[in-house]
Amino acid sequence: MRDVAVRTLPLRITTAWERWVPLRPEDVTAAQRRHVARVEGGYWAFVPPPLPPDFTLDLDLARGLSAADHALGLLAGAAQTLPNPHLLSRTLLRREAVLSSRIEGTQASLSDLVLFEADAGSAADPGDVREVHNYVRAVGHVLDTDRRLPLSLPLLREAHAILLTGVRGGYATPGEFRRSQNWIGPPGCTLDEATYVPPPPERLWECLDPFEKQLHADQSLPALLALACLHYQFEAIHPFVDGNGRVGRLLVALLLSEWGLLPEPLLDLSAYLEPRRDEYYARLLAVSTDGDWPGWLRFFLTAVERQAGDTAGRARRLQGLRDDYRSRVATARSSALLGVLVDRLFETPALTIPRTATVLGVTHRTARLNIGKLIDAGVLSEVGDRPRNKLFLATGILRAVEGQPKPDDQNPRTGGSL
Repeated sequence: MRDVAVRTLPLRITTAWERWVPLRPEDVTAAQRRHVARVEGGYWAFVPPPLPPDFTLDLDLARGLSAADHALGLLAGAAQTLPNPHLLSRTLLRREAVLSSRIEGTQASLSDLVLFEADAGSAADPGDVREVHNYVRAVGHVLDTDRRLPLSLPLLREAHAILLTGVRGGYATPGEFRRSQNWIGPPGCTLDEATYVPPPPERLWECLDPFEKQLHADQSLPALLALACLHYQFEAIHPFVDGNGRVGRLLVALLLSEWGLLPEPLLDLSAYLEPRRDEYYARLLAVSTDGDWPGWLRFFLTAVERQAGDTAGRARRLQGLRDDYRSRVATARSSALLGVLVDRLFETPALTIPRTATVLGVTHRTARLNIGKLIDAGVLSEVGDRPRNKLFLATGILRAVEGQPKPDDQNPRTGGSL
């Protein structure tokens, strides 16, 4: 990596992508100015140069990389010791889906999502919840070992199609790269007032082609730094009309798997990014305007380190809770179906009686009896007072995923009629 002069300025954190001036050549550093082009229509757009970038891997950045690598390695090792890491990763993936979508303005919670998955009619705001559900489906698609496409731009287009079909943003040609100009800025701003204008559509492939090649190139950077650079590059290109942020974060989960850094999608990076979304956007923007790669890379590495440690603890709590629940139902006279049902709750922590009958391949009556046993064991509780198609929620699992469990979560005994 070659050294490059980077203007060191205090990072101004504002709301979302808002800055005090629109993007113009005079508002970026001299080194970045050559990447700002006036295009047809008279506006200015940023055309990011191909990766890899030039920066100095100084001692501070090297320490951040070492800490993030170590934390991610511990998480990968912990996953290998779990009896069924796939079940736990599915629960953690739902948390990532909720928080990644929340960065873009949705208001759905984890409980909203799992209740929607159990029964789509339960959602108070089905639009927001369906967006989050689509994110879960999109990640599941790109991580499916039997998927049709390899790691590629067409695969990301398929993910985008899943993400935006049937929800707001459906106008944004799901699964297609944009043929019109988009921009980022304060609500209601015009193109001339935008904080950031990505490459115009006629120059999109000039950016996307080297980006795709970089996905498969022998990386000259350590894996986590290369991943951070690719995430920035995708966001800077902004190839879709809408949904770029979620696809860009989905790309992180995909590359962690493709490059063998994690065996399952365990890292819920958005849990770090969502409460810091203003700095997240500002760090990305500062790469374009100031060439501040070190600032973005340090931020990304800190996010990986913090969330890898947090996720390892969360996975241990979930595994302990699974062992506890299975021990509660593993009596001499209990059916093996209860253990199957407990495991399924760690994938989707909500059930209805018809869904239970389908999962277990049993009659409605047998499903109802098994749910009753899980209620008696304190694993499930009834949600609401619907006279038909009742909903049941594993609140202990949700609390283990979302935060530290409360003392009374260790052995809840919540009743409810069937």
